[in-house]
Amino acid sequence: MSTTSSGGLAGKTARGVFWSYGSFAVSKAAVLLATAVLARLLTPEEFGVVAVATVVVTFLAVVQGLGLGAALIQRRGDIERASNVVFTLNLLLGVLLTAIVFVIAPFVADYFREPDATPLLRTLGLTFTLEAFGSVHLIRMQRDLRFDRVFIPDAGRSVLKGAVSVGLALAGMGAWSLIMGQLAGVVASVLLSWLMFPWRPRLTIDAQLARKLIGYGLPLFGVSVMWVLSVNLDYVIIGRRLGSEALGIYTLAYRLPELLVVSLMVGVNRVVFPAFSTLQGSSEGLKRGFLATTHYMVLVTFPLSIGLAIVADPVVRVTLGSEWLDAIPVLRVLAIFVLIASMMNADGDVYKAVGRPGILFKLSLFHIAVLVPALLIGVQHGLVGVALAHLTATSITRIVRTIAISRFMDIRISVIAAQWRTGALGSVALAAMAGTAMFLTAGAPSVVQLTAAVLAGALGYFAVLAALEGRQISDLIRATLSRSSTTTDEVDA
Repeated sequence: MSTTSSGGLAGKTARGVFWSYGSFAVSKAAVLLATAVLARLLTPEEFGVVAVATVVVTFLAVVQGLGLGAALIQRRGDIERASNVVFTLNLLLGVLLTAIVFVIAPFVADYFREPDATPLLRTLGLTFTLEAFGSVHLIRMQRDLRFDRVFIPDAGRSVLKGAVSVGLALAGMGAWSLIMGQLAGVVASVLLSWLMFPWRPRLTIDAQLARKLIGYGLPLFGVSVMWVLSVNLDYVIIGRRLGSEALGIYTLAYRLPELLVVSLMVGVNRVVFPAFSTLQGSSEGLKRGFLATTHYMVLVTFPLSIGLAIVADPVVRVTLGSEWLDAIPVLRVLAIFVLIASMMNADGDVYKAVGRPGILFKLSLFHIAVLVPALLIGVQHGLVGVALAHLTATSITRIVRTIAISRFMDIRISVIAAQWRTGALGSVALAAMAGTAMFLTAGAPSVVQLTAAVLAGALGYFAVLAALEGRQISDLIRATLSRSSTTTDEVDA
């Protein structure tokens, strides 16, 4: 059992978010730069065929996790032996999944009518085995809120992946450049994880402990399955119904909001879940943590999403090039979709932290039940229809999730909605300033228009932020940078 001062936890969590966001910023800047270059070297068809392979690997990756990482983070005792058990299970599942991918690759290629996908998918399947060697190291660092160390493998993975992909694309490797870049990134992440967390695992089989870990993880495994379905069903439907070229366009249209907003949400969740887990016995502490996380999350995601929707045209022209103009209307809708998704993003971490992942599974199942028919209708209207399907389904789900967490934590919905106020008001100012800049620079080169809109929008947003919460933001920055906050060492029960 561990005792942690609230002030120490707040400071440690703030620093965790700071490093997680730093990792996010560096990693995604590298990915964005690589994407901008690769978009000019590869065709939409080549991006599309790689997307086919990636979708399959993403689906199967859920099986390798089995919720064991979350179980290890949430667990309070016998951490060393539990870590060895999780490592052993991950390695066995990784080898099994690599073999499964090798067998099913031709059938997947036939389904998507992409014969070139077979060797690409088989090669990408090696990532299951490779990832298993470093997964527990990353989990242990996350569990200890050591995101300053997680920063290194995260950033190294993205930088090497981008460098290898661009280098091979310049050498004329086509779609293979993306696959080999992915493998290089995984190897870099594993090696750097061992360097940052020098833990030496032992192959350990403990049936009783494994059952306990899997018992906690299975509902989260179900949640992960639902999440993977929700973020990949569109790729499956587009690839089958609209073809690889359309899939390539959609993939890059989603890449920008994914890099700027979705990855940030995932990065913050990595910090919030272990932090909430230390507060699982304090309902008031969880309430404060949930509301604060929601508040500060939208302070970042709202302006990023609104800004991206406004500058979609020049940002596509500048970052991707004229070959990708069909991505512009899709990007606009997807930017609003991720904004809605960010409004209720921390509730799942509450359910996991208190050992109630079954609630999250039911909510995720509801989302899939709404999303599937929406996508099947939306695809009949092309890529924009698919994006609108996501926006509609997510809007409905977020309303339900807000009601659910309000009742679960006994927090009025008006109190939750109040956390969105500053982000929303600032985003209105951002939209007004950026929209005006876009209008005034309508005839200018795209890079000039984009620069003017970004600077004007940032000026409007930060002016509102300073007026409404300048002092609070200053306090948060001091807590983040302070090294005086400490937490007591955890003593395994």
